[in-house]
Amino acid sequence: GGGRLRGCRGFLRRNALVVLTVSGVVAGVALGAAVRGAALSPAQVAYLAFPGELLLRMLRMVILPLVVCSLVSGAASLDTRSLGRLGGIALAYFLGTTLLASGLAVALGFIIRPGAGASALNAPGLGLAGAVPTSKETVDSFLDLVRNLFPANLVAAAFRTYATEYKILLRNTTSGNVTQDKIPVGTEIEGMNILGLVLFALVLGVALKKLGQEGEDLIRFFNSFNEATMVLVSWIMWYVPIGIMFLVGSKIVEMEDIVLLVTSLGKYIFASILGHFIHGGIILPLIYFASTRQNPYRFLLGLITPFATAFATCSSSATLPSMIKCIEENNGVDKRISRFILPIGATVNMDGAAIFQCMAAVFIAQLNNVDLNPGQIFTILVTATASSVGAAGVPAGGVLTIAIILEAIGLPTNDLSLILAVDWIVDRTTTVVNVEGDALGAGILNYLNEKEKKDKEQELKEVNVEAVANSKSEAETSPLVTHKNQVANTSSTADPESKESVL
Repeated sequence: GGGRLRGCRGFLRRNALVVLTVSGVVAGVALGAAVRGAALSPAQVAYLAFPGELLLRMLRMVILPLVVCSLVSGAASLDTRSLGRLGGIALAYFLGTTLLASGLAVALGFIIRPGAGASALNAPGLGLAGAVPTSKETVDSFLDLVRNLFPANLVAAAFRTYATEYKILLRNTTSGNVTQDKIPVGTEIEGMNILGLVLFALVLGVALKKLGQEGEDLIRFFNSFNEATMVLVSWIMWYVPIGIMFLVGSKIVEMEDIVLLVTSLGKYIFASILGHFIHGGIILPLIYFASTRQNPYRFLLGLITPFATAFATCSSSATLPSMIKCIEENNGVDKRISRFILPIGATVNMDGAAIFQCMAAVFIAQLNNVDLNPGQIFTILVTATASSVGAAGVPAGGVLTIAIILEAIGLPTNDLSLILAVDWIVDRTTTVVNVEGDALGAGILNYLNEKEKKDKEQELKEVNVEAVANSKSEAETSPLVTHKNQVANTSSTADPESKESVL
C-alpha cells in the first residue's frame, strides 16, 4: 500500500495545478449554488466576484508583453524560410478548421432546427433592452479588420481598437425630398488591438533577424523579457484555482431565471454546445491524429489547466499565458513554435466562435421563418470565417460579429438580445474550442518541424559518411590532429607580434 500511496502523492505533486484548477471549477459551482439561496444584492455579488476579477486583471496584464515579446523572439529565432513555410501551414490550418467549424454549425442548425417553433420567445424576462449594437456594413467591418492590422499608433494599439461608427446626415435632394445618408466615421473603442500588435511584432522580429549582428542585442532583450514574463505567468498560475472558483461562483449567483432560459432557448444552447463537442472532441483530434499519428487525447490531457481557465474566463487571450506554459512543459512543444503560433492563434483562429456565430445566424433565420438559400449559407460561412479573425479574444466579442453576419444576409438584428441572454453559457464551450484549436495547431506544426529536422540530419549523416570513406587517411579527418595543427599555427603567428611589441 505504501508504494501506491507514494505513487499517488507523486502524481498529485506533478499535477497539483491541474487537480487544484479542476477542483476550483467544481468548488465554484458549489459556492454559487450555496450562495444563490441567500439573496444577495448586486453590490454583494460584485464583492463575491472580486477575487475572480483579480485573476482576469493579472492575466490581461501579462498579455501585452507576452504577445509582443514572444512573437518578436519567435519570428527572429525561426529563419525566414521556415517562418514562411510554418506561417503558410498555420494559415491553412486556421482557415481550414474555421471553415469546417462553420459548415458543421450550419449543418447542425438545419438538422436540430433550434429556432423552429421558438417564436413564443419574446418573453419579457429574456430580452436585454438596448444592448444591440448598431448595425455595421459588411464592407466597413472588413475595412476595419485591415485598418486594425496596421495600427497608426503602437502605444494606442495597446488599449484601443479602431471601429467605424455612422453619422446620419439629412440632405435635400433636387426633387425636394429629404434623404438620409449614412456616413462612416472613424472612432476608437476600448480594448487592445491584438491583431495590430501581432503583425507589428512579427514584422519587427523578421527585421531584427535581417539586421544580423546589430539586431542581436534587441532580440536578446525580447527573449529575456519573454522569459521573465513566463516566470510571472508561472506565479499567476497558482492563483488561477482561487480566481476560477470565484469567477464561476459569481456567474452562477448572477444568473437570471435559468429555468426560463433553458425551456425557451434550450434547443439553441444544446445545438451550440453539441457543435462545440463534435468539433472539439472529434474533428480537431482527428485532424491532429491524421497529421501526426499520435494520440490527440494524451496531448489534450496535458492542457487541462488552460482549458479550465478558458471555461472560467471566456477569453481566449486571457488563456494564452497558461496555454503557452503548459504546452511547452507538459507536451514538449518547441518554444519557438508555441510562442510563434499561439499568440497568432489566440487572435486569428476562432473555431468555437465560428460555430457559435453560424448557429446564431441559422437560429435567428429560423425564428423569423426565413428559409436560407445556398447563396445566404455561403455568405454565412465566409463572413463567419472572416469575422472570427476580426473579433479579438474578448468575452462577448462574438455578438458584434453576429450582427455583421445578420447584416450580410439581410436579417433583423433585434433578435440579438436573445443570444446575449445565453451568451455566458455558450461562451464557455466556445472559448474552450477556440483555445483547443490553437493548441492542436501548435502540436501539428511542432511535429512537422521536428520531422523536417530529422530528415535534414539524415541527409547530413549520409554526406558525412561519404566524406570519411573518400578521405585518404583517417589521420587527416581526426579532430585531434587538426586541433594540434591549429594550436601550432596560432602560436607561431602570435610570436612575431609579441616580438614587435617588445621592439
